[in-house]
Amino acid sequence: MASELRTKAFWRAVVAEFFAMILFIFISIGSALGFMFPLQSNTTTPRTQDNVKVSLAFGLAIATMAQSVGHISGAHLNPAVTVGLLLSCQISILRAIMYVIAQCLGAIVATAILFGVTSSLPNNKLGLNELSKGINAGQGLGIEIFATLQLVLCVLATTDRRRTDISGSAPLAIGLSVALGHLLAIDYTGCGINPARSFGSAVVTSKFADHWIFWVGPIIGGVSASLIYDFILAPRTSDFSDRMKVWTGGQVEEYDLDADDSRVEMKPK
Repeated sequence: MASELRTKAFWRAVVAEFFAMILFIFISIGSALGFMFPLQSNTTTPRTQDNVKVSLAFGLAIATMAQSVGHISGAHLNPAVTVGLLLSCQISILRAIMYVIAQCLGAIVATAILFGVTSSLPNNKLGLNELSKGINAGQGLGIEIFATLQLVLCVLATTDRRRTDISGSAPLAIGLSVALGHLLAIDYTGCGINPARSFGSAVVTSKFADHWIFWVGPIIGGVSASLIYDFILAPRTSDFSDRMKVWTGGQVEEYDLDADDSRVEMKPK
């Protein structure tokens, strides 16, 4: 693990996760809050949130950030994705921990900036994830698990370098998967498939009711996707000792994490 800490590529990747997360959260949640600022000439009140607009904003923001920093950090931008790729032995434990910290800090910073921009809004929840009326914790947890499972499965499949049949854009495919997850989950939970994004809103608003759902659900979804893909759909040939080398040292043939010109899992074909 210490060898990774001594490389510039490692710290560039952590900083990339932090800054990309700031941009992602600001664009996506800012888009969701926009409906609360109707034009002065618009006399129809109140306006309602457009779920398709918000879903596309989240999806396109992820696709854009993945294209921008994917060659630097892999553009995980989601602790559930990081956990899934950790279990898939594509990153080390140290890198996973640092990525999650960077993602959470980036989400807090972006949400705090949005709070300043939208301070004039009454009852501003800053995109806080909450269970909809009539949805209990178990139901909300199930929605989050399945919405995240399809996302992480898409990440694993589109970034699998063993494949030779992918000719399109991996970032775009992942972005569309994010949009799909939001189309499913917004009406139930506000869509918390990204624990760091949920954490940022909870910290800035100091509201943590049912917040555990937006960590446990996505993490279960990410773990499930990794196990399904790596052991059932597309089994890897590496044995346990090889996996341990990746987790402890980040050494793997197709992901040279120690090299200064490291290119990791979200690089499109």
